[in-house]
Amino acid sequence: MDRLLSGWKYAPVGDSSDDASHPSKRPFIQNARECLNSKAFWRTFLVIASILLLANLFSPAKEQMRKLGWFPAGPDIKGSSQGSEILEKPIPADGIDWSQYAYCQYVTNEDYLCNSLMIFESLVRLEAKAERLMMYPQEWVVGEDSNHGRLLAKARDEYMVRLVPIEVQRLAGEPTWAESFTKLLAFNQTEYKRVLSLDSDATVLQPMDELFLLPSAPVGMPRAYWLDQPYLSSQLVLIEPSQPEFDRIEAAFNNRGSSDFDMEIVNDLYGNSCFIIPHRKYDLLTGEFKSDPDQHYKYLGSKEEEWDPDKVLNEAKFLHFSDWPYPKPWIQGGSTEQNQPKCRDGDCRDQEKWLWFYSDFRDRRARVCGAGFGGKRDVEVKSPHVYRWR
Repeated sequence: MDRLLSGWKYAPVGDSSDDASHPSKRPFIQNARECLNSKAFWRTFLVIASILLLANLFSPAKEQMRKLGWFPAGPDIKGSSQGSEILEKPIPADGIDWSQYAYCQYVTNEDYLCNSLMIFESLVRLEAKAERLMMYPQEWVVGEDSNHGRLLAKARDEYMVRLVPIEVQRLAGEPTWAESFTKLLAFNQTEYKRVLSLDSDATVLQPMDELFLLPSAPVGMPRAYWLDQPYLSSQLVLIEPSQPEFDRIEAAFNNRGSSDFDMEIVNDLYGNSCFIIPHRKYDLLTGEFKSDPDQHYKYLGSKEEEWDPDKVLNEAKFLHFSDWPYPKPWIQGGSTEQNQPKCRDGDCRDQEKWLWFYSDFRDRRARVCGAGFGGKRDVEVKSPHVYRWR
């Protein structure tokens, strides 16, 4: 104990004559010099420096430290003055090489090929500036005498879509979700500076060219606002294609767990570091028009703002069909009367808009893809997990 205490010194108290010797009265430079000369200071400095170095060298450690709060999560546009200004300001009339950017679709079957064609038709009609890119199964032949051959040729010739044949990523026993892995091939489209991958079971209401001009980040996604836990939605993904990022995606795909799909992969890789795109305007669900009035704050971002379906629809740019157990608009099944929104106190605007979403989709489907694609298709409706994210 004597040895332990021998290194301690005690400052005198109650004697003003020694007041000048108290550490608080010493010159700042003298205190700083003593601090820099102490072994304890340098031991602490080396420990912290080593931790930070290891965190930057080894990504698993870095991701874990982000979760513990050592590193900040990815930037949120709403908290970024630069991002907010880009989304609010008009796009410059010139000076932008739009050939560096593309709206991206992936196709795995003829139903989704028609959906993608509808997305491109909307982008052309709305005069979106970025190019259009479609990834399609490599075994399909453009222009051959078949539905897919005809629709691929129409995409190329009428909507100026760049067609890229790819090998569809499939897993045994999971035909619906497994094929959605194909969207991750957008990370490999390195001829573009940025691509905006959109799920095709949706309606484009306004151009989204401004997203291409956001501050640089490997990935940007909106939050899945309808979920209680913090999660990112892969229904709209802004991607900066690169070989290193595609290698990360490919490694994650090859080492995924049995319950991991495209949503889980992008959340595992980018959940703490991606650029957050506002879900409001850019990821509206049709099911929002059926939500209880006290739940709309999740989409609105405020419990004080009142739900106004006219305002919400007028500002929205991307509308995603999600109304489980009611099936997608091209699939047969489900009772419209039982699943449609209810009128509240004589206000039927939610119901009217929801019914229009589905009737408009079916009408455009027949007009864009041909009479054989109009109305609903008789397809088996699978379990709810198929629609969990979609």
